[in-house]
Amino acid sequence: MTTTYDPTHPKYLVEEDLRQELERVYDLCHGCRLCFNLCPSFPTMFDFIDANDGDVSALTPAEQDKVVDECYQCKLCYVKCPYVPPHEWELDFPRLMMRAHALRHAEHTGALSEKMADQVLARTDLVGTVSSMAAPVVNALTGKPGSLPRKIMQATAGIHAERLLPPYARQRFTTWFKRRRPAALEAPRAEVTVFPTCFIEYMEPAIAKDIVRVYERNDIACSLPEGTRCCGAPWLHTGNVEHFSAAARRNVAALVREVRAGRDVVVAQPTCGYVIRKDYPIYAPGPDAELVASRTFDAAEYLVNMHRREGGAIDTSFTGPVPEKVAYHLACHLRAQNVGFRGRDLIQLTGAKVTLVERCSGIDGTWGYREENYDLARKVARPMVRELGAAGADAICGDCHLANTAILQETGTRPVHPLQLVARAYGIPEEDT
Repeated sequence: MTTTYDPTHPKYLVEEDLRQELERVYDLCHGCRLCFNLCPSFPTMFDFIDANDGDVSALTPAEQDKVVDECYQCKLCYVKCPYVPPHEWELDFPRLMMRAHALRHAEHTGALSEKMADQVLARTDLVGTVSSMAAPVVNALTGKPGSLPRKIMQATAGIHAERLLPPYARQRFTTWFKRRRPAALEAPRAEVTVFPTCFIEYMEPAIAKDIVRVYERNDIACSLPEGTRCCGAPWLHTGNVEHFSAAARRNVAALVREVRAGRDVVVAQPTCGYVIRKDYPIYAPGPDAELVASRTFDAAEYLVNMHRREGGAIDTSFTGPVPEKVAYHLACHLRAQNVGFRGRDLIQLTGAKVTLVERCSGIDGTWGYREENYDLARKVARPMVRELGAAGADAICGDCHLANTAILQETGTRPVHPLQLVARAYGIPEEDT
């Protein structure tokens, strides 16, 4: 096994070993080229190699690093690459790219604006807490792309002035949950704990509210885990292994208590679900992380799985409004979990005709927010925009709040989460946030 898969290995942050592994993997990718159209990293890599007559060893460190910079961690390599572990070649492109970022972080390289963006984008709980307390003011200052405050933000924090940012909610999801009157379920058929991701907690609590109300309509009792915070994905994607590992250990300790109490973990954001399932067992290894990963589910996945079990059918009495045609955007980080198209399957239960759109939004964590990636991110999103337009749908649905905000910017149409569409189909009214 290469050192790429073990962040505690003594050679993990040794540049010479990393460069050798980059050359090995780039050579394998060059010989295959199945991923030529997945993301900008691969065309860039192949252009560099072709310019050197196929000699991968001739790539300079700067050329190797440009490939790293253009990887936005969509994880679709895992879906398409034939050589991922347990193959003997052990080709794991996303983790190799993360290792390169970890080395940069350890050596304190990179532009000041990039480091500032790392801090702003990764401290989601701090920024979210402050911003939700002053939501009207913060939203007024940051809500208009290209405005003077946004240009100042770009100059100081490295977040592009033209990127549409999701607004903050006045009331956090956990505040609503603790104040609400829960449904009286005498004999719940299942119990779940809702992991409040930072986007749900601070920006779009309406999604989690509808998850809770749809679940309770189907006799699923909902609770909140005590002691969880942001999943830590922004730290991981910027190479800060120490901060991410701390976040992983903290959340695993909180979530394993819920699992041992008989509750499954439900997550409404694909990136956070992926991190809990795939990354926590690596960066916070042990039986607790493995147990939590095995009992973690996407919100739509959990309902569809229950519906398909013998005797487990969910309520399909949809008396509320249902769009005739829905374009369902499948988020990359959900697709990479290999759980099937459960959001689509859930929407189809309402009677809507669903068109599947499997194109990247160009956001992917925090990559598409950054000043240096903005133009390329919008280029990545063009096929998605074309397919959404061609669908001719009455509504757009998507599981990822990040991708949904990008879709809003690119199309002018505000997508909804599958559980929100189902809530409206049940006749559950939308609550103000």
